[in-house]
Amino acid sequence: MGTMAVEQNGINAVPEGERRGRPRDLFWPWAGSNLSLFGVAFGVYVVGLGLGVMPAIITGAAGYALSFLLVGLVAVGGARSGVPTMTLGRAPFGFQGNKLPTLFSYVSNVGWEIVLVTLAAQSGAEIIRRLGPGLPESGQLEAGVPPTAATAICFAVAAAVVIAVGVYGHAMIMVVQRYLTYAFIVLTVVYLILMVPRLGTGSLETTSGAGGWVGGVIFAMTLLGLGWVNCGADYSRYLPASSRPRSVALWTTLGGALPPLVLLVFGVLLVGGDPTLAEAAGANPVAALAGALPTWFLVPYLLTAVGGFLAGAIMDIYSSGLSMLALGVPIRRHYAVLIDGLLMVLGGYYLLFVSTSFLATFQAFLAIVGVVMAAWVAIFLVDMWRLRAGGRAYDERLLRAGAPAFNWPGLVSLVVASVVGLGLITSADPNIARVVGFLMSDELRAGTFGTANIGVVIALVLAGLLYFLIASVARPRRKVTLSD
Repeated sequence: MGTMAVEQNGINAVPEGERRGRPRDLFWPWAGSNLSLFGVAFGVYVVGLGLGVMPAIITGAAGYALSFLLVGLVAVGGARSGVPTMTLGRAPFGFQGNKLPTLFSYVSNVGWEIVLVTLAAQSGAEIIRRLGPGLPESGQLEAGVPPTAATAICFAVAAAVVIAVGVYGHAMIMVVQRYLTYAFIVLTVVYLILMVPRLGTGSLETTSGAGGWVGGVIFAMTLLGLGWVNCGADYSRYLPASSRPRSVALWTTLGGALPPLVLLVFGVLLVGGDPTLAEAAGANPVAALAGALPTWFLVPYLLTAVGGFLAGAIMDIYSSGLSMLALGVPIRRHYAVLIDGLLMVLGGYYLLFVSTSFLATFQAFLAIVGVVMAAWVAIFLVDMWRLRAGGRAYDERLLRAGAPAFNWPGLVSLVVASVVGLGLITSADPNIARVVGFLMSDELRAGTFGTANIGVVIALVLAGLLYFLIASVARPRRKVTLSD
């Protein structure tokens, strides 16, 4: 499959003749998609849990590594089978039962496409305003200021780029993400050098106890890798089936966790060196950090800021198209991407031109989706481990129509763990707050665990344990092999 040819594979197993590359190629798409300048704000958020410099960095690093290790383990399933992530989910949930988590996956992907393209448009308009001081202010979601023509143009260009790369598919994404990452690394290094005078340790001290450390790890996991677990196999399925599992997991983890960790460390040190700028960066990192830069670096900074958001959106639109096919929609993959692109444009238009408060509500809703996907990945990985331990492999016939419709151990575990997880998260949105956190006391809700949304990790652990126990006592499912 050439880079300039539209990918023809959908959710089928990629033929062995089309599978090529090396596990280390996975570093680039995951690095590019997570080099967003929002990573600086993440460092500010972690310090906000009452952690000093070293505790914030240590807990952030642990959370990033642990959460992206889950993505790496999911990627192993893609290399073994040649099948995308949410299609593989038919093994632990059944052909029809898998549609429940796949729907959540689809909503999550499309939601983040909308948010990232909207942020790219706002960031581009903000920096253009700095380049042309006579231009009116760009629109801000929460302030309700009408967006300018610059915002509309940036939005149109961002959406067009994301849709075009998503339509071409896997080969194009791997090339684009590689070169975007090269550019991001160079520009980010220059940017960090320019900002060094504003960094420091200040008087940052750890004011929280052991709960703050645990909360920091959990919070970092929810900020990064847990949002990508439903995409892990989508980018590894073109690797040869003989690829070493450890290498697949390692390069996925390094690509997803290492570059954003650099930005997190920067955000932590920014709190110590310039608390006022850090506070502004926590709310709007692109605009705040642009104000601290010399004019000559604004164009490179524009490319870094906008490109980071687009790299993530490209990954999301590709995976959302695959999730749509896994839901059973009978269309070709590139047409699914076009439909997702239309939803992205409509959602972005609403955020930029209509709503003044929808983004906060929508991000809170994505936390709910995060609980479900955390439970999903635990069940998925336990099932993959059980297959491997039993000397069996994924069989494409178990992933197509005619396979068992429901696998009740998986579905029961998903529902129970998700309900418990939702009872242990909080939301700043008053409407969503009414339906979550019902298992938490007022003291726990107001503490570190409430802020860190511990329910996400509780759902992860509980789902894995439940599925292992229920599946172990249930009648084993017959695994048909391709040689039968």
